[in-house]
Amino acid sequence: MRRTEDISLWLANEAPHDSVKELFAGFCQKIVRSGVPVWRASLGLEVLHPEVSGWQHVWTDETLSVHAADRATAPTSESYLNSPTRIVDETARPFRRRLEAPCLDMPLLEELRLAGASDYVMYPLPFLDQTRTAVVSFATREEQGFDAASLEALELAVRLLSPYLERHVLRRIAVDLLDTYVGPRTGQRIIEGRVDRGAVEMIEAAIWFSDLRGFTLLSEQSPIPEVLAHLNAWFGIVGEVVEVHGGEVLKFIGDAVLAIFPTSDEHDRRAACRKALAAAQEFVRRTDAENDLRRSAGTSALVHGLALHVGEVAYGNVGAPHRLDFTVIGPAVNRASRLLDLAKRLDQQVLVSQALAREVRQPLVDLGRHQLRDVERSQRVFTLPNQGSVGSH
Repeated sequence: MRRTEDISLWLANEAPHDSVKELFAGFCQKIVRSGVPVWRASLGLEVLHPEVSGWQHVWTDETLSVHAADRATAPTSESYLNSPTRIVDETARPFRRRLEAPCLDMPLLEELRLAGASDYVMYPLPFLDQTRTAVVSFATREEQGFDAASLEALELAVRLLSPYLERHVLRRIAVDLLDTYVGPRTGQRIIEGRVDRGAVEMIEAAIWFSDLRGFTLLSEQSPIPEVLAHLNAWFGIVGEVVEVHGGEVLKFIGDAVLAIFPTSDEHDRRAACRKALAAAQEFVRRTDAENDLRRSAGTSALVHGLALHVGEVAYGNVGAPHRLDFTVIGPAVNRASRLLDLAKRLDQQVLVSQALAREVRQPLVDLGRHQLRDVERSQRVFTLPNQGSVGSH
């Protein structure tokens, strides 16, 4: 057996564990230096992400590249269906093929054969979680292929590497799921251990509250797939503009969206308000453009309302002992919600509170003072220039 004990010591004491890319590159270099004639190695790791099904790391002659697989197409793609990975996924056993004759059933192997490879082997990684793809493959250009000692060394090396990779995958899945379901800032707080019920942090934030108009009627009259497509188109625009301008979506509440643009000091408060307003302006442009396309296609328009406010909020955990929610609460959030109600009553797409209008110092249209539900004093409100009523869009 070749010097796999060196790989074990390297993994325990010297290997770079901060990134899969560096870890796998170092591992491949150690394999070659131990005497196993590897020309190309590939690592395939499936993850849980709404857009990416997994990552492939390909090492060849001291260089390494990383490729993402699209979640929507990867499981049914020809490259997967006609691949060693599918066979290993289905059998949970190693796959080996000598590349002496054309491999017309597997385009990847034929590509490697034409590049000079003579032998190919793939091993499943022995992860505790067996529900997702986790494989490592090796190819050689040695004329005789891999001998028995090389295959034994490779299989043992893969087993040694496996727990280090699984640790990366589990953390990547945890971070991706938190980012997807609660957002990056909130997800980071949860990862850091801020999970005590009732534990909140008082922060200043520009608050975004928006919803779809006429959604109840749409959901009553339209098939569920059409309703979901309508919602996802709407949420997609909101999520993109909020994220691009430095905010974070906290909640999808039915057809409504709650987002914040956090601040850290008085100067940052003004910047956060300007980001929120810029996001609102882009949001209106994006929905108007989307609605032009929808009208041309004869589909329902995205009719919306949006309220912007700024103030202090309690940011943290509320809920039942075993089911917590990371959110924002407080009078400022309530006012943003009431402002959204007022936008509907005034037939306006966008309403901006006086508090936020003071911070942005940009031309806005003064709509005068209006009474908000459950708020004692009437509030002065504004809208964006060149904004007609909802019905005019």
